[in-house]
Amino acid sequence: MPRLRTVLLAFLVVFILPLVAHAAWWFAQDRPRSWSQANWSSAGLLPSPAVKRDAVLHVYAARVGWWRGIFAHHTWIVIKDRDAPRYTRFDKVGWGSPVRTDNWAPDGRWFGQVPELVAAIEGPEAEALLPRVRAAVADYPYRDYGQYQAWPGPNSNTFVAHVLAAIPQAGITLPPTALGKDYRTDGKMVGLTPTRTGVQLELAGLLGVTLGWIEGLEVNVLGAVAGLDWRRPAIKLPGFGRIGLPQWPEIGRAAAQGAPR
Repeated sequence: MPRLRTVLLAFLVVFILPLVAHAAWWFAQDRPRSWSQANWSSAGLLPSPAVKRDAVLHVYAARVGWWRGIFAHHTWIVIKDRDAPRYTRFDKVGWGSPVRTDNWAPDGRWFGQVPELVAAIEGPEAEALLPRVRAAVADYPYRDYGQYQAWPGPNSNTFVAHVLAAIPQAGITLPPTALGKDYRTDGKMVGLTPTRTGVQLELAGLLGVTLGWIEGLEVNVLGAVAGLDWRRPAIKLPGFGRIGLPQWPEIGRAAAQGAPR
């Protein structure tokens, strides 16, 4: 019994209390009440392609709308070939044809929320990765009508995690609040992490443990993730997400380079 009480107390402190606290903060904010009221325009994070001539591979995340924003981010991928006249954005959504290309501005707000830059690779390194990104988008297995499930997946974050798993050398991992990222598209309960720097045990995105050099330690309970990042020191809490150093070493410099002058 003492062990059971200890486990229940740990679950309360690590999972329940952060979600309750984040819910209280979330509902205290002034947010759009409907899809049509939300601002979906560019947040001005990316310069004109005429200015940014290098190849680009960016990953963005923004809180989803309504009460679901307590728990989750929506993520997407933006790419551009060297000297290309435009950026290309890839998302997966829960209505119509799931996998979308360029339905919104590459750096557009999501339900009015300004996106966060999760990772940025540019120049020759990005150029070498783009063919694999396009191939992974094309072979995503849950791309047909009806093959979207907000919880536990496959959803928008499952799609982005699938693409990132095709470029493990990029070393990109999604935020802990990217609910659905742990829904494995290979159907395996045990396998390598998306960056191939560790191992992952997952049960349909509902329960699991991830342990890797880049992913850190993550415990998934019904899609809520808690854990630690030892490479870029931080704690991971349900609702709040990552608290500590930025998860991408170049994120500050990349954001500064991407901001309009």
